[in-house]
Amino acid sequence: MGREFVYIARRCERAVVTAYGELRARGTGDMAAFGACTTLYRIHHPEASLNEARRLVAEWIDHHLVRGEKGPTPGCECPDESVAATTH
Repeated sequence: MGREFVYIARRCERAVVTAYGELRARGTGDMAAFGACTTLYRIHHPEASLNEARRLVAEWIDHHLVRGEKGPTPGCECPDESVAATTH
């Protein structure tokens, strides 16, 4: 089974989607992987409420992994990586 890679600009979004996919591929249950990714998001964004983190993580997993969409997603206010690279 091949795996197609899609570039995700936001670092936090990319980290969450990658972690969820890898955890599930290694046999971690859905809810445990979701919980780990919610925690990962909150490490990137300690200001986020638990409900906000859960909502965004669920949206990103659904968008990228369940539906296989390739376009941008709504989400946090992080600048995308290309903008961050040009401002530092």
